[in-house]
Order: sequence, then C-alpha cells, then structure tokens
Amino acid sequence: MSSHTASQRYLSTRGGSYGLSFEEVVLKGLASDGGLFIPEEVPPLPSDWESRWADLEFTELAFEVMSLYISPAEVPPADLRSLIQRSYGTFRSPDITPLVTLDEEENLHLLELFHGPTFAFKDVALQLLGNLFEYFLVRRNEGRTGKDRHHLTIIGATSGDTGSAAIYGLRGKKDVSVFILHPRGRISPIQEAQMTTVLDSNVHNLAVEGTFDDCQDIVKALFTDHTINKTHNLGAVNSINWARILAQTTYYFYAYFSLVRSTPSFSHDNSKLRFVVPTGNFGDVLAGYFAKRMGLPIEKLVVATNENDILHRFWKSGRYEMKPAYGRDAASELLVDVRAQGGVKETLSPAMDILVSSNFERLLWFLAYDVYGTDTDTNASRRIAGQNVQTWLSSLKTHGGFSVDPAILDAAWIDFESERVTDVLTVATIQQFYRYSSPRGESSYVLDPHTAVGIAASLRSITRSPPPDTHHISLATAHPAKFADIVKLALDGEEEFVFKDVPLELKELEGKEKRVRYVAAGVGVEGWREIVDEMVGEEGR
Repeated sequence: MSSHTASQRYLSTRGGSYGLSFEEVVLKGLASDGGLFIPEEVPPLPSDWESRWADLEFTELAFEVMSLYISPAEVPPADLRSLIQRSYGTFRSPDITPLVTLDEEENLHLLELFHGPTFAFKDVALQLLGNLFEYFLVRRNEGRTGKDRHHLTIIGATSGDTGSAAIYGLRGKKDVSVFILHPRGRISPIQEAQMTTVLDSNVHNLAVEGTFDDCQDIVKALFTDHTINKTHNLGAVNSINWARILAQTTYYFYAYFSLVRSTPSFSHDNSKLRFVVPTGNFGDVLAGYFAKRMGLPIEKLVVATNENDILHRFWKSGRYEMKPAYGRDAASELLVDVRAQGGVKETLSPAMDILVSSNFERLLWFLAYDVYGTDTDTNASRRIAGQNVQTWLSSLKTHGGFSVDPAILDAAWIDFESERVTDVLTVATIQQFYRYSSPRGESSYVLDPHTAVGIAASLRSITRSPPPDTHHISLATAHPAKFADIVKLALDGEEEFVFKDVPLELKELEGKEKRVRYVAAGVGVEGWREIVDEMVGEEGR
C-alpha cells in the first residue's frame, strides 16, 4: 500500500497478519490469529505540533491526531472531518472533554469524559466507531441489493458502559446487527436500563450468567470460530477494536492543551505531567501510552485498579496471573453481597471488575519490540515481538499466567506506575471530595466510584511526585448518577446530602419497556452460533 505510511498500516500482535488497512482492522476488530491490531509504527508528532495544535477545538485536534493513522486514500480529509463532527455533535459540553481543577494546591485536575449520550467515557470512542462502521458499509454496499450486501454482525461484551455506548452509536444503522453480552446482575441498574430499553430491531441484549470475563471469552471464541465466520461478518466494539484506542488518544492531547491554557505556570519545560487512569480492560490508559509514545510530554501514566488487581500485581512482581480475588476485608461490609465469582471480586467500581485485561497484549508487544528487537531489522523485531506475545498469551490460557524477564518489567516501569484501591478507600475518597468546594461555585464535587479510584491513586502519586513541579490529571470515566446507589451509600449521613442534578435522560429510563434475553452459563460456541443466527434472522420480520 504505497498510499499508506507505516503508521497507517496495521499488524497483529501475535504475528499472523501484516499490512492491513484501517478499514480492514475497524471492520474485523480481532485478528484471525486471535491477536489485536496495532499500527506498524507509532507516528512521531509533527515538529510544530505544540504551536500549531495549541488552540484547536476538540474536533480539529481529533482530525490532526487521527490523520496520522488513517490514509487519505482510505478516508478523504473532508469525509474524516465530517465523521468527527457528526460523532461529537452529540456531546453536551462544547469542550467535549472539559478539564476542571479539583485542588489547586496539589495541582490535581479532573478530565471529565462523561458528557456524551450515555454519560460515560466510552462515548468518545463509540460515537465515532458507529459512524465509521456506517461509512465503510455504505461504501461497500453501493449498488448491491439483498444477500449481496455486506452485513456486519457486531458482538461485544460489557462490564457496564461499553454496551450502552455501543448501542447508542449503532442503533438503527443499516446493515448492522448488534449483540451485547453483559454479566447478569453485575452491572448497575441504570447501565442495564440504558441498554435494554433500546428497542431497535438491530439491537440484541443478552444477560449471561457469569462474569464479564465469561462474556469476553464468549466473544473471543466466536471471533476465532471458523463456522460462524463463514456466515457472518463479525465486528468488534470492545476496546479490542483499534479505532476505540485511536479515538481516546485525542483527549490526552486536549487535556494537555487545556492545562497549558488554564495554568500559565505550566509548561513541559519546567513542569511534569502525570495522567492517572481508572483501569479495567487497559484500553483507556493504553490510549495515553500511544500519545506518550508519539511525543506528548507525559512523565508517567498511573494505572489505578480496584481489588481486581491483575495489572497492579504485574507492575509489582513481573507476573501476570489470573489469581482469584477471594476473601473478605473491611470493604466487604459495604456491600449486600460481595462474591468472587470465577475469580472476580464484586466491588463498588463494577466496570473495573475484570480478571484479564485484553488490551494489555498491545503493551506487551511494544515492550517485547523495544527490549528484544534489533535496530537493524524492523521486520525481524516485529516477528520477535509477535512470537513473545504468542508465547505469553498461550501460557496465560494454559497455565493461568506468565512471568516476564526483569528487562521487560523495567521497560514497563519507564512509562507506568500502578496503584490498587480498595472499596474502603473508594468510599473515603467520594466523601473527601464531596466536602471540598467546587471550583465552579457548586457546593461540592460528587465522584462516581470509578473516578474515585483514580483520584485515590492520584493522591498517592502526588506524595511521590508533588507540586509545584508536577501536575496530575485524573480521568473521570462516568457521571455519578450512573452509580447513584453506590454514591448514596458512600455519602449516607453526610449533612444536607441529596443526590440532585440527575440528568433527565437517566430519569426517563425508569418505567420504559425493556427487551433482553437471558442465557445460562455453559452455553458453548455452537449454542451461541444458533442464538446469533436466530436473532439476526428475526430482524427483518
């Protein structure tokens, strides 16, 4: 593809695919060898990026970032601009992802990512992904009718927010069927209602007995199943889809420029910047890693986990292991029912209750490339990285974990740190910041529990890298009203606390008609094939 730069061509992290186009990786989602797609090279920033991009609106900044990864031969610039404008025209804030200051003395800032249609950070990526699917399908189906049309069957798993964001991005779109699997009883009532009250015929909600990891395993099994791939063009909306990571990369740049504009004393010449990211599947923080690798001056990315801490344990030990999160601690008393089903502990931050972080595979590839690769042969370095990832992931599947060499762990520490936050600390953090005065003149700032995990981790990071030299930007991943029960639990007894300002869109979910299919545990690939065939067939009736 002579019309594509190396950063506009894609390969699989497991070494089985090279030279794919952006359109191919968006529509495929998962590589045929089970790997994830990444660009063949991460593009360096233009030499004048800081001056040229400094005052751009979010949509124009997104265009500049995405153009480095999408060839104009595939998506002409005018089309890409239109796609971006349409995607973010649905957001309630003109800044799309506004930056607010929580504590001026500590240089602690919050990047609000919940101003999209479903009040969660997933909207930033999934509004765009839905429009990309539609754009590519319209082009492929020009002049085609009936069975000759290219029909995309989207299959995704959600721990809460991905499902509703994907559904809102794809509902009613022609030539697309959407199947979203969620763990029954393990997401918040509002998250469930946002999904199951969407009655468009192309949307299918499936409540699965089990955990998010069980749902994710089903999705991966279907993507690698040859039989279903003969009859359906499967597509992915989970953060395994590269377009999700790319879209999220933009707000790291936007946060940087927002900080520069709002804080005259900040500059990368005399200040350090850390991003703190509440982390489950590793996609959100991975977008920051790409921004850093491109050249955005980030000193550290802090991975903030809850008590399902496979990532935190990796940074402490160099071992990535599906160790069950069994046992009770003081935090358990905060919940009516805390259980470690399938090794996953149910916590107050349910969207992060994940045993295995799928996107971690992408980071492993880059670590292997940097540590084991050679400066003289790029293709050999890519093969070596893919072979190592394949070995590590095979060990994870067969033995439940793997260890990396000290050199790999040292390389991971260059860009990252990690923190583990308990439910007790999550509650304490919600309480602490409710008592603070808001910089916008409101009586307080209410954090959702996932955002509170990030803020708690930020406060620890501040002790290691304090002001005035360092600024911390923590990512706010959801509107607190999406987790009203947990916020009320944390703030019960606080003087004059009333959960106000619940968005009308969330209030209106109550009492709406719902449609959901319940699926028992243990249904194999053949059973899931039958479910997909049946429900796609019913769409036209």
